Amino acid sequence: MNLANRITMARIFLVPIIMFFLLVNLNVEPITFQDFSITYNEIVATLIFIIAASTDGLDGYIARKNKTVTNLGKLLDPLADKLLVAAVLISLVEMNRLDAVIAVIIISREFAITGLRQIALLEGKVLAASTWGKWKTAVQITMIIALLLNNFPFALIDLRFDLIITWIAAIITVYSGIDYFVKNKDLIPISQ
Repeated sequence: MNLANRITMARIFLVPIIMFFLLVNLNVEPITFQDFSITYNEIVATLIFIIAASTDGLDGYIARKNKTVTNLGKLLDPLADKLLVAAVLISLVEMNRLDAVIAVIIISREFAITGLRQIALLEGKVLAASTWGKWKTAVQITMIIALLLNNFPFALIDLRFDLIITWIAAIITVYSGIDYFVKNKDLIPISQ
């Protein structure tokens, strides 16, 4: 259990803490500006999510830099990413901030690419993150933060940034998934 793997494990352990702050009402007065309000729970959950999301690149960087890439890390890192994103998306659906269809599209793409990566591993290949995959991650994180903060500060100027970034995230998510499958179609056995 090296440093990179500990960071990945910490990301996994932060998932239920984020969900707690999103889904449990602590009966604390929200912060209100004009017609906009946000709870302390949402602010704390957002900060924890940002910390957790930022560890994604950090653990990989440390593992490569220290030459401590392990099979456990290769297994845990994508698992931690999927748990974090899926848990927050499901929480946002429960909070009525995200349409369930968008959450299902994003989570389904993640499962599909994870399956493709498993097939590649069985073939002795590693599917590196594509440029579209990296864009997908950045846009999804931006979308989640906008939704967690209830569209703050854009709500103050009546700009539906949360809606715009949600649709951009959905489109890039679908496109990047298709891109992975097209570029790796040789891994998919087609019966004749």
